[in-house]
Amino acid sequence: MESGEHVGPQPGLSVGFGPVDDRGGWRAARFLLVISFLELVGFCGVQSNLMMYLTGHLGMSTAAAAASVNAFTGTGMVLPLAGGLIADSWLGRYRAVFVAGVLYLLSLGMLTVSSTVRAPEPNAATSPYFAQLAFFYVALYLLAAARGFHRPCAEALGADQFATPSENEDPSSRASRSSYFNWFHFAMSCGYGIATAGLSYVEDNVSWTVGFAACWATMMLYLAVFLLGTPTYRAERPVDGSRLAETVRAWVGRAFRRKEAADTERLLVLAGESDEDSKGKGLVAKLLPMWATSLIFATILAQISTLFTKQGSTLDRRLGMGTGLVVPPAALQFFLSITMIATVPVYDRLFVPLARRVTGHHAGLTTLRRIGAGMATAGVAMAVAALVEARRLRVAREAGLVDKPGAALPMSLWWMLPQHVLIGVANVLADIGLKEFFYDQVPDALRSVGLALCMSTFGVGNYASGALVSAINWATGSEGESWFSDNLNRAHLDYFYWLLAGLAVLEVVVFLHLASRYTYRNKDEHI
Repeated sequence: MESGEHVGPQPGLSVGFGPVDDRGGWRAARFLLVISFLELVGFCGVQSNLMMYLTGHLGMSTAAAAASVNAFTGTGMVLPLAGGLIADSWLGRYRAVFVAGVLYLLSLGMLTVSSTVRAPEPNAATSPYFAQLAFFYVALYLLAAARGFHRPCAEALGADQFATPSENEDPSSRASRSSYFNWFHFAMSCGYGIATAGLSYVEDNVSWTVGFAACWATMMLYLAVFLLGTPTYRAERPVDGSRLAETVRAWVGRAFRRKEAADTERLLVLAGESDEDSKGKGLVAKLLPMWATSLIFATILAQISTLFTKQGSTLDRRLGMGTGLVVPPAALQFFLSITMIATVPVYDRLFVPLARRVTGHHAGLTTLRRIGAGMATAGVAMAVAALVEARRLRVAREAGLVDKPGAALPMSLWWMLPQHVLIGVANVLADIGLKEFFYDQVPDALRSVGLALCMSTFGVGNYASGALVSAINWATGSEGESWFSDNLNRAHLDYFYWLLAGLAVLEVVVFLHLASRYTYRNKDEHI
């Protein structure tokens, strides 16, 4: 069966009720948009406020908590490589999303139970603290495993509801699919906003248990909506179960130059390109430089839920005078999602039609141009963040609160708003662009893997952020006050932000050079 062929009723696969021609399109894709909204509410209800949970409820230091959050977030974005490969080689995208729903219910149920017990003081490896921490981390990484199945497979399944990409594809189908990626991230931004503004407030002001239980209930609704849409989905059969083994054999064969791996390697690595076009260069080799040059962008995004959140906890977070309402630090991320919610419709409905008239490109801009613009915007965001942090430190000195880290500084939380808005714009440009790029540039049978490869960029970026924080914390702490001191009034996050801004400039230069030399699968594309 050709990739993208409709699937009729068949044993063991719950997709296939009703006539094939009635399935697919926006009618089916809307169910995937809804569950992606719900998934972000449930997942980010934990992830976005995890820094405060670790430093507060579990009593970790700032550097240790930041490293833990980076490791968890990174794992949640690397595991989609496994989830996508399992889905595309054996399980199928529909079943993979169902498995994700079940894992979400299990992990969030465990986290809810774990949060009911306040962590005792750590004293030994056999202490109750160690047992509780082990239970917590098992639950947390089950949550990462659930995301490993959901993120590449739900997004790819939604894109599959439109015509399968090919070199002879109707441009209107490509335009609809490009629009789908925009609205997919619009739905996720709505969920992210509710999680960061609503659930983080509940967790900080009511209880962590209530907040985590609300996340669990959201995932129950996620599973119900997904199953409700079953009759509308256009699904692909997963490739033969032996493909995974063939892939491994092909890669091993390539390493040892075994000629018998050539046919499989052509299918999986050259992605359908002719010998004349590929000139011996595999698709993986083409994508790897674009993947690597996105790591700084991913590292910048990692600061949102770690250092940005901890930084915000030191500022005046009162919502108006005399109201008594205190904004939770993680709620700043709400403005990231609000920016994306506002920017996506403007980009999709206003900018794209106008740009299309100028460029003649179905999406207004090629994906690589869009990504490059987002990377540059992220670099500007870090420069702004460094300037705001320098002002925060100056206010702490002038107010005589340097050695009172628990006191709120006489500086409004809203000073941090511009950097969140700029990151939101960068996400609309680069994050969505990367997803569309990796989806379009891989073989039709490996769409989930393509999206997972894109997500792994952000996973490795989180690992890189954690490693960078740990290394700088060790280097600067050994000679005096660390840049990431638990007393942020004596830390130097501004130095770290300037470092990332400088790396972003280098990243944009390298990316634009590589993009100018890149050849798309669809020959009508150009940078």
